[in-house]
Amino acid sequence: MIDLHLHTTFSDGVSETADIIKEAITFGLKAIAITDHDNTGSYAVACKAAEGSDLEVIPGIEINTVWEAHKQEVHVLGFYIDPYEVNLQRVIQEHRQRRLEQMDALAKKFQSKGIKITLEDILAQSREEGSVGRPHVARALMAKGKVATLSDAFNVYLNRKADTYVSRTTVSPHEAVEAIYDCGGIPVIAHPGEMEHIETLVEELMDYGLRGLEAYHKSHRPAIIEYHCNLAEKNGLIVTGGTDYHGEAVGYANALSRLRVPEYVLPRLKMERDRRAKGLFKVS
Repeated sequence: MIDLHLHTTFSDGVSETADIIKEAITFGLKAIAITDHDNTGSYAVACKAAEGSDLEVIPGIEINTVWEAHKQEVHVLGFYIDPYEVNLQRVIQEHRQRRLEQMDALAKKFQSKGIKITLEDILAQSREEGSVGRPHVARALMAKGKVATLSDAFNVYLNRKADTYVSRTTVSPHEAVEAIYDCGGIPVIAHPGEMEHIETLVEELMDYGLRGLEAYHKSHRPAIIEYHCNLAEKNGLIVTGGTDYHGEAVGYANALSRLRVPEYVLPRLKMERDRRAKGLFKVS
């Protein structure tokens, strides 16, 4: 088994990195990629936790972007990246600043509605070196007794139609793909079944270095998986997959049981990595 999409406390996951590694080893996984949102801080921790085991820790990331042409959020995964590369870290730092600005605006919006929540309350729900986002706002609302669950927070306050929602300015998917590609990584569109105009997006992003689609995802029905596998094949792209596990109450064992990524995915990902390293694929 492999899992190429996981989140930890370095972004919006609730599991510590070392705990994720321990579970992956317990369940006999061959390889995992921790793909925290706009953050690569978990990689060194994961490698240390995996020492002495047979588990391969693939350096990864998930960059949140907005495709302005369609006002649509697009998440871009990166595999076998250089997690310390200067330009990638520039993009990450830019994201961090934009996230802080969004959180501050959200806090002020809540205060204007009579809900006493501050930026400090939100940041207290995340780790200092991690990425902060709406799940941390939801947890702050729970701590204040304003909602009972994370779902309640999103349904009432944090969905894009709520009058307390504040959007975040961010980089484009084209910039994210290019940053991942330029640091030697393999850029992949995350959960493509959740977005519209995917064929147009694929065509555009291939010019920037797009190399894959995450066909296997917990939100994809079998027909959606087949569609994106065919779309990838049509465009000479690889497919990837993962649980997108955030530490839900169902537990990692259940998350793994609900999604099985085919065995062929890992060797094809490695083949793509090797092609990149040998310069056998060039962006036109």
